[in-house]
Amino acid sequence: MKTLLVLAHEDAGQEARMQVAIDLARRLDAHLTCLDVVVLPPAYVDDSVGSTLSAAIVESEVEVEAANRAKVEARLVHEDVSWDWQERTGDFVGSLCSAAQFADLVIVNRQLEDPATPMRSVAGGVITGAGKPILAVPQDVRKFEDRCAIVAWDGSMTATSALRNAIPLLKLMERVFLVEVETDRADGWAEDAARYLSRHDIHARVERVPPLPSGIARTLIAEAGRHGAGLIVAGGYGHSRLREAVFGGVTRELLSHSPYPLLLSH
Repeated sequence: MKTLLVLAHEDAGQEARMQVAIDLARRLDAHLTCLDVVVLPPAYVDDSVGSTLSAAIVESEVEVEAANRAKVEARLVHEDVSWDWQERTGDFVGSLCSAAQFADLVIVNRQLEDPATPMRSVAGGVITGAGKPILAVPQDVRKFEDRCAIVAWDGSMTATSALRNAIPLLKLMERVFLVEVETDRADGWAEDAARYLSRHDIHARVERVPPLPSGIARTLIAEAGRHGAGLIVAGGYGHSRLREAVFGGVTRELLSHSPYPLLLSH
């Protein structure tokens, strides 16, 4: 991973995104691209009142983001990382997916606690739209922890993709656990995945655990807590987002509740 894309925007999750992005850029000797998005308001009725209100909202957003850029750039000049700044106007998901063309990892937040924030659904949209792995960071994280990672393994294509994409981060970890939750979908190939990682000099331990009554996502979060993990690696949206929204799903639950950063790949 030599190019990291991080969302730069004045909101509750920016400090967590930026600190983790800077830590990783330093550890991976990677270039950091900060994407500042000026969010356009929803469409208004084409009348004088609506046009005036829309223009005022955009003007305010531009002023806020200009001040945010000055603040973040003043910080970055003192960090020993390579970086550049890009600006786009539009929505978060579309802007990030477009800018991710030459990025190896996209750093955003998992769902923020405020249900009204437009950041709430960004991670899910970028997972399925960017074609790149994402690192979804809880808003209270202040550094990238490299003690331990757990990899959620079920043998699926999305789990395999996440495993491959996570290799640069897993190489930073002191310990790695391949966790297979014992369900009727578990395939028993976790040892093959561990052998694959060993060829990258990552020596993972395979663990099979029964699911908690609260579900697979909560089981993975509990295992991460038990091992003191700083990262959960998992496939993102193995089923369609509509099906996960209706019936519930591991990705949605992790994005809603994980206190640990999530490396997700679709």
